Amino acid sequence: MTEIEREAMEYDVVIVGAGPAGLSAAIRLKQLDPDLQVVVLEKGSEVGAHILSGAVLDPAGLDALLPDWRELGAPVNVPVTRDEFYLMGPAGQLRIPNWPMPPLMRNHGNYIVSMANVCRWMAQQAEALGVEIFAGMACSELVHGEGGRVRGVVAGEFGRAPDGAPGPNYEPGMELHGKYVLLAEGVRGSLSKQVMAKFDLSKGHEPQKFGLGMKEIWEIDPERHREGTVTHSMGWPLGRNAGGGSFIYHFENNQILIGFVVHLNYENPHLYPYMEFQRFKHHPMVADLLEGGKRVAYGARAISEGGYQSIPQVAFPGGALLGCSAGLVNVPRIKGNHNAMLSGIAAAEAAQAAIAAGRAGDELTEYEKALRRGPVGRELKKVRNVKPMWSKWGLTPALGLGGLDMWTNTLGFSFFGTMPHGKTDAEATGKASKHTPIDYPKPDGKLSFDRLTNVAYSFTNHDENQPAHLTLRDPSVPIKVNLPDYGEPARLYCPAGVYEVVEKDGKPEFVINFQNCVHCKTCDIKDPSQNIEWVTPQGGDGPNYPNM
Repeated sequence: MTEIEREAMEYDVVIVGAGPAGLSAAIRLKQLDPDLQVVVLEKGSEVGAHILSGAVLDPAGLDALLPDWRELGAPVNVPVTRDEFYLMGPAGQLRIPNWPMPPLMRNHGNYIVSMANVCRWMAQQAEALGVEIFAGMACSELVHGEGGRVRGVVAGEFGRAPDGAPGPNYEPGMELHGKYVLLAEGVRGSLSKQVMAKFDLSKGHEPQKFGLGMKEIWEIDPERHREGTVTHSMGWPLGRNAGGGSFIYHFENNQILIGFVVHLNYENPHLYPYMEFQRFKHHPMVADLLEGGKRVAYGARAISEGGYQSIPQVAFPGGALLGCSAGLVNVPRIKGNHNAMLSGIAAAEAAQAAIAAGRAGDELTEYEKALRRGPVGRELKKVRNVKPMWSKWGLTPALGLGGLDMWTNTLGFSFFGTMPHGKTDAEATGKASKHTPIDYPKPDGKLSFDRLTNVAYSFTNHDENQPAHLTLRDPSVPIKVNLPDYGEPARLYCPAGVYEVVEKDGKPEFVINFQNCVHCKTCDIKDPSQNIEWVTPQGGDGPNYPNM
């Protein structure tokens, strides 16, 4: 096979991913040294196209990065005015009072935002400082240098045929080299996975845990809209089948951001996370809110939930992991964007200092220390036991004991130490024969919708004349192992209807409709055989979220 020749461009710092972490790093680098050559590579068709988050934003990250963000016109306009927590039953709800909750759980001073639009605005600030940003440029490979260090990435490869061979319009892309490469790909990034495996970055740390977050934007009756109201719930419809909960944020322009999170360590392979979300909208409290409204957007993505004890080593030879690539979400707060920004700032400061000292390609140990000892590490350490408590003991004990643990951690100690997570989410999946199938009501087309109808509202597009970016390590496993043992749960856990088992010539066949994929990475995480691997498709493909 002929080795592909590519042109190369040299930069001081190469950043993969134009999310809050990557853009914060880029901005901070140029603030510290305007002469640094900084490039940001984004696989979405534009900055923000692949950004999906709740989102209630803690402005701590923006305050540290751009203290004058208000004067600069950041799209951060809806302060939280009311904070509600509910424990849901099938026909009613119980309001949980705010007063027993630790201070860090309160949303006073936070804002309801579209993170896609915040990132678009951040990209404008970065470009004004001289950062080069290239959207539609998927990074398909790492480039390694002396001693195996990460030297750069391959970006902008287009035109491979479905069999993987270069097609008639093949473009080999370019190598972009940097003194340091910062990976800010989001949850379960393909290059981040490679780096973690190559340098064994998870050694000595707990396995990462994940949730699946699904979100819709609705335009609702103005009489039902309460701008600034934040509502969270737990309990029904999940019950004992899985951990998770909902959010409803009353945004501007009579819109609400409604979403549902299912923790992916559930055992019952018959669970259908997407339909749990759709069923939730039929709860009387929610149905009344949505009556007369219309859904205008849909999307889904995985959420890192392992917290403090699951953060891998974040510095590696030649670069660092930022934001959700490192797993910095505060699970009980359902917030990670501020930590992503703070990680970007810390990585930029470490990289700039190293370059100023004449270094390149080594480990940014200063970033490692700053992340763990600074505001990100301190915040995540306080809530480190909430997720394992929920996983081990269920919702009700976790509410009480988790709250107690967060309170004592504000004083600097914990009765529980640091609890382990144990199994990966894939390993937590039980055998189909040991669990009861779940009967889900058919979507009514008014409050609830089938997957394919909803995927159309994610504006997802993939060129079908390319290799499938959802690959199987062993093509026989879905039918020979996953179907008889687990009922092939990919049919259910995928929130976009990518996977099917169909009958062909009297035999079951596993079908991958990769064109439906919204890049949530759930299959890469939850497949019980760990047989599915998500790799990046060609640049610009995937969802095109307008204001998620």
